[in-house]
This record gives sequence, structure tokens and C-alpha cells, in this order.
Amino acid sequence: MESDKKLGLFLLTALVVGSMIGGGAFNLASDMALGANAGSIIIGWVITGIGIIALGLAFQNLTMRRPDLDGGIYSYAKAGFGNFMGFNSAWGYWLSAWLGNVAYATLVFSSIGYFFPVFDGGQNVASIIGASVLLWCVHFLILRGVHSAALVNLVTTIAKLVPVFLFIIIAIIAFKVDTFTLDFWGPDGAEFSWASVKDQVSSVMLVTLWVFIGVEGAVVLSGRAKNRSDIGKATVIGLIGTLIIYVLISLLSMGIMSRAELSELENPAMAYVLESVVGKWGAVFINIGLIVSVLGAWLGWTLLASEIPYVAAKDGVFPKWFAKENKNKAPINSLWLTNGLIQVFLITFLISDQAYNFAFSLASSAILIPYLFSALYQFKLSFTGESYGANERRTKDIILGVIASVYAIWLVYAAGISYLLLTMILYAPGIYIFMKVQKEKKTEKLFTKYELVAAAVVLILAVWALIELVLGKISI
Repeated sequence: MESDKKLGLFLLTALVVGSMIGGGAFNLASDMALGANAGSIIIGWVITGIGIIALGLAFQNLTMRRPDLDGGIYSYAKAGFGNFMGFNSAWGYWLSAWLGNVAYATLVFSSIGYFFPVFDGGQNVASIIGASVLLWCVHFLILRGVHSAALVNLVTTIAKLVPVFLFIIIAIIAFKVDTFTLDFWGPDGAEFSWASVKDQVSSVMLVTLWVFIGVEGAVVLSGRAKNRSDIGKATVIGLIGTLIIYVLISLLSMGIMSRAELSELENPAMAYVLESVVGKWGAVFINIGLIVSVLGAWLGWTLLASEIPYVAAKDGVFPKWFAKENKNKAPINSLWLTNGLIQVFLITFLISDQAYNFAFSLASSAILIPYLFSALYQFKLSFTGESYGANERRTKDIILGVIASVYAIWLVYAAGISYLLLTMILYAPGIYIFMKVQKEKKTEKLFTKYELVAAAVVLILAVWALIELVLGKISI
């Protein structure tokens, strides 16, 4: 009977796709058009396709090779590079999770604003009040021990995929080659230029990372698979399927509206692109689907954001304070702090012209550390031969580790110095938390020599970022 409850290849693949496609897909066309033309977007997708599949396979391989590392994505950094890097991976993953919820708040109230003008744009006082009410409703729901239900997951998955597939079908019919090829490499018919294309591709990369956050979730399904061999297949098929959907959304949109028009669209861009083809009902349909989808994702990511410090605390990576539960087994301290921080960051709706872009860019930057060190650990594990048989071939896994690591390093570069510096402001307080954890564990030496250097670099970059903010050289 137990085997009947296990998941086959089809259901595993469907779950992989459903877990990755979130609210970001609905604004993908506009986010990309802000910094790139069609030619550079194609190049960006090719790089992303190779890199994200390598990263997904790296997560899957690490799960197979080191099943003992079940503490989450940060456990790879800890096993490969020590306590401080392990802590920073957990810290960065947590930052990314709750910052992603700030982006969700902006996106959902942009959609609600389509129906109720008082929320127009999703980043005014009314949106802050609405997002705050929603945030604390979800908070108290979780405190009561109400976790995600199968019905909610089913509804939100349908809400994500039905509008997306309808958009793709209509966009294929409405696609105009002349519109797509207009200003293919740059404005006013500019010719191909490496310098221009490099900058455009860099802007694309941070957007593509945002929409693929959650790729590591595929490995969580391994315990529910009928055959462990299906996990790798489902990961690749799911990633390729999601990649195709994203590529179609972004490129087909550029065959319907010009880059300039797309870049000026409000959230969610997909609604307004479809409205330009079929009329008002298209925007209504997309907005309703997005609202249901993002509300479901908001619940899921609030659970995840509060679970990360809780699990890390039980694993001795975060302070014990985070491990406290209430009578319903909800991580009460972690939940209060996480949602409190989200509440504070909702204020960015008023001080940033692009609150959604600001939030998802910070969320994407914050998760670069966990992704980078997971990729580096894949390379280290395969290169040293740890957990491999004496005669077992490792060449394929070494190449996989190299590609995933190069991709992760490229993402750090593509994120740009501004977002990297802003992220360091959020990483800097983690140094104090790390020291507190080491004292709780009665560790004789708080930092190794290399960890001390890494901590100093984080602090220097954080101070630099604060100075740049005060001087107005970095804006939010």
C-alpha cells in the first residue's frame, strides 16, 4: 500500500514545474524589457538554460551522494566549507525567502489594483495597509497550526498554469515578426555590440534567477518517488519544461509590443500584453489567476521563511531562540521575527519607484551565496571523490560542478555591485548572530582564520554600501 502513495515520473515532473512557476512569470516580459532587447534576451536564456539545469542536477546529485545532509540547502556549504559559510547560506536563504514575500505583496496588490483603483500600482499607502492585513492574517493562520492543504495547492497550481498556457497560445497567434526584430540588439536599429550586449545580458540574468528560485525544491521530492532514478529525470524534464514556458512568455511578448511599451507596463505585464490583443477580458483573466496564485505562494513562502531559521536552530546553525514552538507546533519566534521584517520592508513601497523590482532583486542577490556554495560543493565532492567508489567515474559530475559554479559566479557578477552591496547590509548583522551561536555551543574559537577574513569583507562591504546610500550613489 505504501508504494501506491509514491509518485511516478509524470507527477514528479508536474510538481517540479508547479513549484517553480510563481508570480514572477506574470511580470517576466516587462522585467526583461527594462534592461534588454530581444537578441540579448535570447543569449541570456541560453546561458540560463545551461546554468540552471546544471545547478538543478547538482542539487539532485548532492542529495543522492550525501543523504545524511538533510538540514537543507545550507548543509552543503557547511559540509564543504565550514560553519561560517554554512551559517551564511542559511542566513541568505532566509533573507531571500522573506524578501520574496515583499515582492509578492507588491505584485498581488498591483493585480488587485486593476479591479480596485485605490490600490493602483501596488505600492501606495492603501497597498501597504492591505498587504499588512494580509500578512498578519497569514501569520495567525500559521500560528494556529494551519498548514498548506492539498486543495489549496491544487487550486493555486491551476491558477498558475491555466492563464499562462492561454497567454502562450494567444501570443503565438498574435506574434508579429516585424515587431520582434525591431531594435533587435538595441534602440534605433543599433548593430550588435559586445559591450552593449554584455550589459543587457547581465540585466537579464538577475530576472531569470528570480523566476527560477525554488529549483532546489525539486530534490525534496526524492523521498516520495517510486524510483530514485526518476528524480533526476523529473528535475531535467521539469526544468526544461519551465524554461520553455519562460522563454515563450518573454519572447512572444516582444512580438506583440515593442521593448519600450513592455518596459512601461504596470505589474503584471502579462495581463496588459494579453489585453492589447483580446481586450479587457484578457487582463481580467490574468489578474484573477495571478491573485489566487500569489496568495497561495505567499502562504507557502511564509511557511518556508519561518521554517528555515527554525530548522537551522534545531540543527545548531541558528540560535536556539528560533527553535521555540507554540502548542500547535508552529515556530512562533521565527514566525514573529520573519513577518516583522516583512512588515518593515513593506515601507519600501513608498520610497522606491520600483518596489517589486527592488524586492525581487534583493531576494535574488541574497540567495546567490547558498547557490554558489552548493555548486562549489558539488565540484569539491566530485573532484575529491568523497562518497564515490574507488573505480567510479567522476568526470561527468566534475564537469557538472564546474558549469554550475561558473554559472553561480556569473550570477554574482550579473547582479551588479549595487545590489551586492545592499545585500551585504543584510548579511552583516548575521555575523553577530553567528558569534552568538558559537557561544551557545561553547566553541573555543569563534572564527577560523579564513572565516575571520570573510566576516571582515562582509563588514567592509556593508559599511561601503551605507556610505554610498548616504551619498546618494546607490538608490533604492
